[in-house]
Amino acid sequence: MASKADILISLRGVTKTFGQGPTAFQALKGVDMDVRKGDFIAVMGPSGSGKSTTMNILGCLDVPTAGQFLFRGFAIETLDRDQRALLRRRYLGFVFQGFNLLARTTALENVELPLLYRGEDRATRHRMGMAALDKVGLADWWDHTPAELSGGQQQRVAIARAIVTQPDVLLADEPTGNLDSERSVEIMELLTDLNRQSGITVLMVTHEPDMAAFAHTVVHFKDGLVDRVEANHRPGVVPALN
Repeated sequence: MASKADILISLRGVTKTFGQGPTAFQALKGVDMDVRKGDFIAVMGPSGSGKSTTMNILGCLDVPTAGQFLFRGFAIETLDRDQRALLRRRYLGFVFQGFNLLARTTALENVELPLLYRGEDRATRHRMGMAALDKVGLADWWDHTPAELSGGQQQRVAIARAIVTQPDVLLADEPTGNLDSERSVEIMELLTDLNRQSGITVLMVTHEPDMAAFAHTVVHFKDGLVDRVEANHRPGVVPALN
């Protein structure tokens, strides 16, 4: 059993309310959730269940209305916007359904962007960017623009950009949503490899049970609460393609 020291993220009684007065909407109603170092967690639930709001909070993009959110020992609800931004840049990587690549720049230049914002010099950016592209199997495609890459390759570049700063946690929002079944499995195998080999903790929102099957744990949301948690005893097993 993992010790308390293994817990990287802890939510306790987290609520989130949007608006005030009679039009207020409570998106989260008391979420309790732990994420341990090296976890691979899939988050599922219908639209409006609270999963996206929870992911925004976990990504330090928003703060709870009430409750406690601990990340690496920091009480996130007590930090200001700039302090949360520093945590995001240092410890978190993000992957989205849309690849969000700059169209006129190469794969390497896209991957280097977080390092540029961090103030790294050119040589360091090149070295770390190429290393990240190598991890996703695209080192030989470093000088190609997004238009010259397939959808699966573009998502690999986006993943390389997310991991180039060597984050503790990778937050993926529907990372296979714009891909066909074969490319989706390839992306999930890549996330599995990064989780196993690099020790990156992965939190992924998905609507697809076949993709959630790659995770160690599936957390189901319903009506602003964690409805149930399912352990996957055979994570990373490739589903049969129809």
